Amino acid sequence: MADIIQFMANATIHLHRNDLPAGLDLGRVVAVDTEAMGLNPHRDRLCLVQISAGDGQVHLVQLIPTALGGHGYDAPHLARLMADTSVVKLMHFARFDVALLQHALGITVAPVKCTKIAAKLIRTFTDRHGLKDLCRELLGVEISKQQQTSDWGAVELSSEQMAYAASDVLHLHALWARMEALLVREDRLELAESCFAFLPTRCRLDLLGYDAPDIFAH
Repeated sequence: MADIIQFMANATIHLHRNDLPAGLDLGRVVAVDTEAMGLNPHRDRLCLVQISAGDGQVHLVQLIPTALGGHGYDAPHLARLMADTSVVKLMHFARFDVALLQHALGITVAPVKCTKIAAKLIRTFTDRHGLKDLCRELLGVEISKQQQTSDWGAVELSSEQMAYAASDVLHLHALWARMEALLVREDRLELAESCFAFLPTRCRLDLLGYDAPDIFAH
């Protein structure tokens, strides 16, 4: 059974250990984010996956690897959702999250939409494409990044960590709606969708070491 923690005015947080509960239906579009011990998916283990259907409910899946220091996880319900091609996964900087999930769960994460890629395609007048900046400028919402570098491998997560983790998925549905409208307005939606479709492959290349040097570079 999940721990239910409500300490945010606009969200109810459900904390699950190791996997999503069986039979949980989150709809056809889910917001997804991850927290890990670092930024290298080969070295740094996946610790937490945040998921929201855009209804003010946030599901946090705290993952413990099946082997000490390893990357293997027994999370079949989570893996099934991430690989379900009938469910769109909304992410911000999906290149990191998809690579991390694909490496940890041994799946292909698709289909994906990335608000950071969308922002870079349509907000060419600025270099501010972070989630905090987009939420402030497009939604009038302030989110805190104070817990971004905290210890996500802790056995017990603090209320501040859980609130931070929840905030990263709470606004992605609304943000994507704004992004999609702007992509349509600027006639770049088809281009964005092509980028999104390539993301799982781009992440496979990253995991194989083709990020440096990039095979698309000169």
